[in-house]
Amino acid sequence: MRVGIEVGGTFTDLVAIDRGRVVVAKVPSTPARPDEGALAALAAADIRLDEIEDLVHGSTVATNAILERKGARVAFFVTAGFRDLLLLQRHDRKRIYDLFYQKPEPVVGRADSFEIVERIDADGEIVTPLDMEAARRVVRSALSDGAYGAVAICFLNSYANPDHEERVADLIRREHPDVFVTHSSEVTREFREYERATTTTLSAYVQPVIDSYVSRLEAELGSRGFKRNFSIMQSNGGRLPTEGIRRNAIACLYSGPAAGVMGAVRQAGISGFDDIVTLDMGGTSTDVCLVRGGKPDLSTETEINGLPVRAPVIDIATIGAGGGSIVWVDDGGMLRVGPESTGADPGPACYGRGGTLPAVTDAHLLRGTLKAAAFAGGRMSLARDRSEAALTPLAERFGMSLEEMADAALRVADANIVRAIQLVSTERGRDPRDYVLVPFGGAGPLHAARVAEELEIGTVVVPPNAGVLSAFGLLAADFLRYDSYTRHLIVEGDVADTVREVFATMKGRAVEAFAMLDLVEGLAFTCTLEMRFVGQAFEIPVTLEETALEDMKAETLLELFVAAHHRVFAFGDAGRQRVEIVSFRLGVSAPPGPVPTLAEGHGMEPFATEGSVFDRGERTACAVMSRSALGSGSEIVGPALVADETSTIYVPGSWAGGPDEHDNLIIRRIG
Repeated sequence: MRVGIEVGGTFTDLVAIDRGRVVVAKVPSTPARPDEGALAALAAADIRLDEIEDLVHGSTVATNAILERKGARVAFFVTAGFRDLLLLQRHDRKRIYDLFYQKPEPVVGRADSFEIVERIDADGEIVTPLDMEAARRVVRSALSDGAYGAVAICFLNSYANPDHEERVADLIRREHPDVFVTHSSEVTREFREYERATTTTLSAYVQPVIDSYVSRLEAELGSRGFKRNFSIMQSNGGRLPTEGIRRNAIACLYSGPAAGVMGAVRQAGISGFDDIVTLDMGGTSTDVCLVRGGKPDLSTETEINGLPVRAPVIDIATIGAGGGSIVWVDDGGMLRVGPESTGADPGPACYGRGGTLPAVTDAHLLRGTLKAAAFAGGRMSLARDRSEAALTPLAERFGMSLEEMADAALRVADANIVRAIQLVSTERGRDPRDYVLVPFGGAGPLHAARVAEELEIGTVVVPPNAGVLSAFGLLAADFLRYDSYTRHLIVEGDVADTVREVFATMKGRAVEAFAMLDLVEGLAFTCTLEMRFVGQAFEIPVTLEETALEDMKAETLLELFVAAHHRVFAFGDAGRQRVEIVSFRLGVSAPPGPVPTLAEGHGMEPFATEGSVFDRGERTACAVMSRSALGSGSEIVGPALVADETSTIYVPGSWAGGPDEHDNLIIRRIG
């Protein structure tokens, strides 16, 4: 049996696949104790833990620790003269018209930053040798009172030569074995001191939290009989055994959204759809991602709380538009949805847990696109009267009926989602009409068709058990690790020989790291160069085919770079401007074994009836049925509502379709 458990902000999802049999579960999350949500999902699915061969987990623990500032107290060791590195940051303003703008606050204060005399230049040459006795005195003075739970080390230019960092890290591990130690050259060996420093400090900040969480969960699972493989999802779309995550905790910052993308890639791919836009709408937020040729785009950097994180992540745009997103009116009298959410506790008003604020789920219930009897497979009751009470003040303010108010709120939510998809498509030179939309999460299939209409996307593919697709994505993900290295090279002459040498060295390190995790079979490599015209401030990624790397020349590198530059900026001429390589990036992956298929695990009794929905200002009759009532080859003509255990699919009047042989519901616009 293989089990994936994904802890979201509102619900915890589980998918278990045992010799083709699919079991799903969806239970409310416990934000203060996310491990309890994971254990509750196992209990709800009635799974014997001693039968689990492979358990994969994704959670928001690292994200919440940073957002809520509940990580460890970190001692930060830097090169002498660079104590204020985290405070100086970059000389920019993210909001140029905000008179009260302040730079994001680092997770390490100035009083917790300590200088060590040493210096390495940008070529890796030692300018000022490291005096180990002097370093030992600084370390002992800083850590003597036991106030720090973690240490971060980031020396100047250590990406070029990590010797000084590694020696100080070894010193601290010997003399203070109870303190978690993170140094920048094991997190990100790339230039740009501020980004490297904040990534290192954030990783150190969450490392004790992740280690404690994983250890606690492992112990509880072990006490209940689980003894096999346990791995954690990363932000880059791959997973790692828990031993690997403990050494690089920042890698699992956005594990949940990444898992959803990988689940969509796998499930849509088996039906022949490789160019997709994913729409993951859960209880708290909506995540969208563009996938070309079955591979999601990777970004080399992301942000959390305004702080940069220099690590490969799936290029996902996130907005505050989920089932729990609050419907409100701004100071200008405009109707808004999100980004604030009612969360898992108390949740939307209709949950009956004390919530009084109107949310997207309340709007769906009043509009008729959500049926109380079919919500969560019928296992969770919804209180319509509470939704009415929550939305009534807004309806009175705008002079609308409750149905009109609910419809207006959902149209605003649709507009927010459309804007998010435009960020990853049209604003990056890609036409969304060339893609199919793959919605999932509890609320994604409710909004997908109308969002597709706005973007002129003609096909929507809804996976089976769409509400728990992220949990399935955990099982579909490969073991994956990225290594990076900054080295400036002008693209000319025999530069290709140097490129091959650097990648060979990086491959050796990667194979060794995977061997330590008992992953040695079926390794695959992805080689990427970060390149730019000389004088440019930022670089673009150029992926190299591993098979072509052996015979590659400088001219080939130039051609690949110019093509990539034109795709992004629509200009660039390598014949008139010199080109340089800035950084090398190597991805190494190992398959987890045969990838399971997410067949429809029907937990609802088949039913078909009639109902109505209020959409675009009109109430119309619609078919209401369970997904289990749809046989292969059957056709749905909208308007219709299709319910399964974990989500509801809305098929508007201008859409029609049906399930294919892989249980994907494929609907296309007909009007």
